[in-house]
Amino acid sequence: MNTLPLLLVLLVLALFSFFLGRKRSLAVSKGNRGNYRAPNKLHSLPSYYGYSAMIYAVLPALIVLLLWSAISPVLIAKNVAASLPAEIHNAGATQVELTMNRVESMAHAGKIDPTADPIQQAAAQHYLSLAKNSQNIKTALVLLIALGGLYLGWKMISPQFRARNQVENVVKGLMILAASVAIVTTLGIILSVLFESIRFFQVVPVSEFLFGTHWSPQTAIRADQTGGSGSFGAVPLFAGTLLISVIALAIAVPLGLMAAIYLSEYAQPKVRAIAKPTLEILAGIPTVVYGFFAALTVAPFIRQLGEAIGLSVASESALAAGLVMGIMLIPFMSSLSDDVINAVPQSLRDGSYGMGATRSETIKQVIIPAALPGIVGAFLLAASRAIGETMVVVMAAGLSANLTANPLEAVTTVTVQIVTLLTGDQEFDSPKTLAAFALGLTLFVLTLILNIIALRIVRKYREQYD
Repeated sequence: MNTLPLLLVLLVLALFSFFLGRKRSLAVSKGNRGNYRAPNKLHSLPSYYGYSAMIYAVLPALIVLLLWSAISPVLIAKNVAASLPAEIHNAGATQVELTMNRVESMAHAGKIDPTADPIQQAAAQHYLSLAKNSQNIKTALVLLIALGGLYLGWKMISPQFRARNQVENVVKGLMILAASVAIVTTLGIILSVLFESIRFFQVVPVSEFLFGTHWSPQTAIRADQTGGSGSFGAVPLFAGTLLISVIALAIAVPLGLMAAIYLSEYAQPKVRAIAKPTLEILAGIPTVVYGFFAALTVAPFIRQLGEAIGLSVASESALAAGLVMGIMLIPFMSSLSDDVINAVPQSLRDGSYGMGATRSETIKQVIIPAALPGIVGAFLLAASRAIGETMVVVMAAGLSANLTANPLEAVTTVTVQIVTLLTGDQEFDSPKTLAAFALGLTLFVLTLILNIIALRIVRKYREQYD
């Protein structure tokens, strides 16, 4: 039985276990659910006994099913690879890998290609046989564990059994597991990027990467090629990222904050009901659409305007990318700031008005300071989106790694270079490819520093208004 039908069987068994456990709890208690003087009064509600029986029946079987499904293909592949003829192994690890790729492809398709090599056909047949046996053993084992768990859970039901405590402990454990997934995933991402970055820094000095002013990651593929030594000075990338992000935030932060203040403090309910959803539509537009808008409309307009006043403007400029990105970030800033401003207690407003302050004075001296931690959080989200944006920069600012502070020239960003370096078939042995991981690690560290600074600001002002 395949995994999906087996999961459906476990689902049906879970429902059956719940009703069976609940029914047995009522039977052993003889209906004494509320009479505290009855000797067979249930410790927990009948539904908890049903949940307890369901946990015993399904949880162990589900764990075995997941582990078997994850480990079995690896063991089967190793067994089949070990059974290949000696001439395949003598040809090297690459030949073994190519043969196993072909074998697994035929096995997953469920049929043997008659035009394939006889060795591959035999290996694929062996693979299918092992997979079928594994499937049968998995089905029998999972069902046996599920039925055994159901019997055990049913047998344990008694008036003294603390079903509620057990169910709540299991639910608590599942919540801890769910919370740990994010931590483990983050740790895995950091370690994977860190290890590849260490490999890069073994070839390219850290000082050259962090302080070099020339970025040209093209390297020679073969030893006999010339002109591809590669330069990995990332300062132009950091400067381009900072320039475009500053332009975008200079547009998004004031406009978004003023829109939030208007919607929360000045707008009528009818106006707010229309304006806020309309403004948030901007957040749902794909970034590629913003990129088209920047490349086809904003960039030509800026170039023509610059030429009209005697300025030299690149066809792909940082200003065009920053302006469009700023428009894209307005909903993030306005929506979050609006929610934070609305969360400020009305008593603060009333107290300010009672002291004779006007609405504008109340906003400047009471509401904005009280909502500052949330506004800083909205700013951080907008800044993170600006730093990590790729598509708009690719289409509007180009790929030129120029070290300049002039917004009218073409620049590129860290994320654009990461995408460029990892596009297509790549070997993760050259400094060119490993540079993408070094860029990602640097970007992660800079974002972490930004978050730490923001947390300090939030903590400082929260203490003032607690």
